[in-house]
Amino acid sequence: MAKVGYIEGDGIGHEIVPVTIEILSKIVPQVEFIPIEAGLDYMKKTGRGLLIGEEAIELAASCDAVLKGPTETPPGPKSPKSVVVTLRQALDLYANVRPFQYPGKMDVILVRENTEDLYKGIEYRVSRDVAIGVRVITREGSRRIAEYAYKMASQMKRRKVTIIHKATVMKETCGLFRETCLEVASRYPEIKTEEMHVDTAAMNIVLDPKRFDVILTTNMFGDILSDLCAGIVGSIGLCPSANIGDKHAMFEAIHGSAPDIAGKGIANPAGIILAAALMLDHLGYTTQAKKLRNATLSVVAEGVKVTPDLGGNATTRQMAEEILRKAMQEI
Repeated sequence: MAKVGYIEGDGIGHEIVPVTIEILSKIVPQVEFIPIEAGLDYMKKTGRGLLIGEEAIELAASCDAVLKGPTETPPGPKSPKSVVVTLRQALDLYANVRPFQYPGKMDVILVRENTEDLYKGIEYRVSRDVAIGVRVITREGSRRIAEYAYKMASQMKRRKVTIIHKATVMKETCGLFRETCLEVASRYPEIKTEEMHVDTAAMNIVLDPKRFDVILTTNMFGDILSDLCAGIVGSIGLCPSANIGDKHAMFEAIHGSAPDIAGKGIANPAGIILAAALMLDHLGYTTQAKKLRNATLSVVAEGVKVTPDLGGNATTRQMAEEILRKAMQEI
């Protein structure tokens, strides 16, 4: 029996994650679902000064996959490391995979290195007026994310990989990433490889998103470009994300905890439900994953029982129930 840990997190996570677990419990009743506490609400409740405890990390590591709701990180130099960064680094989830699909406009998979770069969080204050952050790019980190991207592209019959960097300015860090990715690319001659500077890529994603197939990039660039892709698709609430390592995997929606609408029952559950579909694929429940994905996209396309951000007046639960109804019809 597969074992899935789930984190409700903060804000709307307390609304969208429970309805998603209810759906999964009906679609894959053979899977065991285990709650894991983490996030700002957890920190306030325990007073421990941590967004996620060591016991939660160990529990996540013992699961076959983790479904993570949105979590909030307080600002400021003395705040603890975020839940998602902590889990990515602790579980060595080096590949962040974000598919963006919109019929006739975009069909892109963004593959982002997940454990290095400025997001490693190595920062310090030199003086009251000067702060320094360290950008870490390694050959091994670049090699394995490039291998993941090209292997995935080959398996999925994707035609092109675009390596995005800024090696003209960050000559050593982006230079090493570029050099390593091109070395890996040389072993996949059947896949076209192109390079693009990150600022040019941002422009082209807006002007001509269909020119992209698989995007391969570093951690911070990938984080920013993925939200830009979400804008092209139409809503950040429709976009799932997979965090993959050699031994562990975590799945989430790319949106935040949306405290402004938390508790109102109007949060869009589509992103986390689509993330759950990615998780089912990863666990080998491919038929159920396809049914769940198709049901979600069908409800969104119909535009009737959808939440206000998609132009409807349905509640979170009403939209989730409609997705479940359609998914169960197909199974």
